[in-house]
Amino acid sequence: MKKKKVLFLCTENSCRSQMAEGILRHLRGNEFEVFSAGIRPSVVNPTAIKVMAEIGIDISNHKSKSVEEFKGMIFDFIITTCDAARETCPVFPGKARRLHWSFDDPAVARGSEEEILSVFRKVRDEIGVRIQEEFISLDYI
Repeated sequence: MKKKKVLFLCTENSCRSQMAEGILRHLRGNEFEVFSAGIRPSVVNPTAIKVMAEIGIDISNHKSKSVEEFKGMIFDFIITTCDAARETCPVFPGKARRLHWSFDDPAVARGSEEEILSVFRKVRDEIGVRIQEEFISLDYI
């Protein structure tokens, strides 16, 4: 059976889309080919790497990628994880199911290390719940 292709998009491809890519690949990588990209790519946020490792998912080798790298690819799902990505998402060919999941940007969290980690964990867990709701059902396979 051919794997369904999923693209997660956010502004910098540093936190939210990286965590989403890691979680879906971890849970359903045998059924989905998972990618992430950003409108203005930067680097994968070290705190995102840390909170993902806490749940046994290693994204330390992930790279921040530009959405331009994926133009012309056909996806089954295109999921924006922030409002900015939704507003500037390029058009992709095909009949992808387009979803918008708006999560707070954990990269702008301020406070003590523990307070910042708490924000990252909250967003990570919210992403995990959305992925479970959308992709644990076998309706798409």
